[in-house]
Amino acid sequence: MQVDKHKVVVLDYTLKDSEGVVMDSTEGRGDFAYLHGTNNVIPGLEKALDGRKAGDEVEVTIAPNEGYGERNEGMVQVVSKSTLESSDEAQVGMQFYSHSPDGETIMYTVMEVKGDDITIDGNHPLAGVELHFALKIVDIREATEEEISHGHVHGPGEHNH
Repeated sequence: MQVDKHKVVVLDYTLKDSEGVVMDSTEGRGDFAYLHGTNNVIPGLEKALDGRKAGDEVEVTIAPNEGYGERNEGMVQVVSKSTLESSDEAQVGMQFYSHSPDGETIMYTVMEVKGDDITIDGNHPLAGVELHFALKIVDIREATEEEISHGHVHGPGEHNH
């Protein structure tokens, strides 16, 4: 069986930045499973895995436009503490969700707290970063009808309705 749309793909991976710093890994956490072809992983990763087989080991570099996008400095803004619900607790690195004017849910990261002003960044933390993956395809299986209709993998005994 090979990686294709609506297949459940189980991976071991290590993600590094351009300097070789490990940013994420399945090591010590167990495998990562996703439903292929349903936008559950970044586009560059899906393209790199298309047609591969269980046991394949792949090293791939993914440019920002195939990953989490380029940084958009328009997503960085300074807001007044009074506009945030828990503004008294705002600390650098804190993340929260809000809605854009068009209703899209965006995760913001607090970049700076200065007096009554808070600088927030709506870019994905990995926007603008070249990603270096070392991957091993552990397993591939057919997705269940329920997984396909829900658009994601279900764990053992899991039924999301």
